[in-house]
Amino acid sequence: MLGGMLAGAMKKMLRTLLTSYGFTLLLLASIAAGAGLGLALGERAAALKPLGDLFLNLLFTLVVPLIFFSISSAVAGMSSLRRLGRIVTAMLGVFIATGLVASVLMLVAVKLYPPAAGLEVALPGRPQVAPVSLGDQLVGAVSVADFGELLSRKNVLPLIVIAFLVGLGTTAAGERGQPFARLLASANEVMLRVVDLVMYYAPIGLGAYFAHLVGTFGPTLLSSYVRALGLFYPLAVAYFFVAFTLYAWLAGRGRGVRAFWRNIPAPALTALATSSSMATIPSNIEAARRAGVPDDIAEVVIPIGATIHMEGSCLSAVLKAALLFGLFGRELTGADTYLAVVGVAILSGTVMSGIPGGGFIGELVIVSLFGFPIEALPIISTVGALVDPPATLVNAVGDNVSCMAVARLLDGPRWGERKAGEAPAEPETAAGA
Repeated sequence: MLGGMLAGAMKKMLRTLLTSYGFTLLLLASIAAGAGLGLALGERAAALKPLGDLFLNLLFTLVVPLIFFSISSAVAGMSSLRRLGRIVTAMLGVFIATGLVASVLMLVAVKLYPPAAGLEVALPGRPQVAPVSLGDQLVGAVSVADFGELLSRKNVLPLIVIAFLVGLGTTAAGERGQPFARLLASANEVMLRVVDLVMYYAPIGLGAYFAHLVGTFGPTLLSSYVRALGLFYPLAVAYFFVAFTLYAWLAGRGRGVRAFWRNIPAPALTALATSSSMATIPSNIEAARRAGVPDDIAEVVIPIGATIHMEGSCLSAVLKAALLFGLFGRELTGADTYLAVVGVAILSGTVMSGIPGGGFIGELVIVSLFGFPIEALPIISTVGALVDPPATLVNAVGDNVSCMAVARLLDGPRWGERKAGEAPAEPETAAGA
């Protein structure tokens, strides 16, 4: 009888694993098969490259409307109440601070343990970049001189800026802007469904492209992934336990630490099981309420954080950039380079959506901003797939502890002494404006 119960439990766990990670496992299997095929065929694997190019071209076609509609619709849906404005201001400060900590931590780690030490891959099309002043780089990074230039994946950052401005303009238009806000939300939903359709081809496309890369450039790519994963996984686990405990202590001292670890297991396990920050929102909000975080803070910070606050993604973005610098034989040195890598990591953590495998936009920013050839994209996309579960764990749990930090900033050190669901001490302030 006991054996039957254990067998049933194992079957249930296997079904849950396949349901939650089925597509990720399929992607990893296709990449592994592609790598094996590339090793077996050698340079003949280049014949499979068109299958991979087809997948990349489909994604490149979708990237501009996807970025525009996802960001503009999210901003257009934000409220403008006074307390909400204070919450958002504190929230953004916390998000940037924690993202900065994660990015700098990984930057130190990749300097101590380079993920691509001794390796170099000379992919075709490597650009020669002429020296440009820092001011011109900043202007060129966030703006373009003509609207038509926004419709190119080469200008991702200016597109993001315009998308934010369109969202803000829609909100400022008030009632007259609501039809346009609904249009943006509807278009965003359509684009996400189109991406889902394209992703059905991902196992074939990524497998074929990886076979081409491995067959053409040899097994050095695989050895670089071993070093990258050996660096990311221990660092992500250490960040989960050490950094989040520190943040909880800063927010509520010993009481905050106890409340955090007493209530965080359910969201943490949900994040690992689903590999989605969005799927973790309900349990994350409930955990924050049980920890004493006011409802209005939890219900704003956690849903927004599931989209724009991703410390795990900041960790992986620095890792991806360092991997490409090493593979292409470029030095990751100098204050300007360090600032650029950290800045891109924070940006990557604010533009990726909370869905499985949602790092494509951030990876495109890394490749385009640092001038790597587009063939480098599948390399770091594979890293993104491999580190997705622990990165999602850090992303989702980071939203929870950020709620505690925002509550500390807005309601003082006694924020956690209210019962779950109780209103702030000054409701008239919260309802003002």
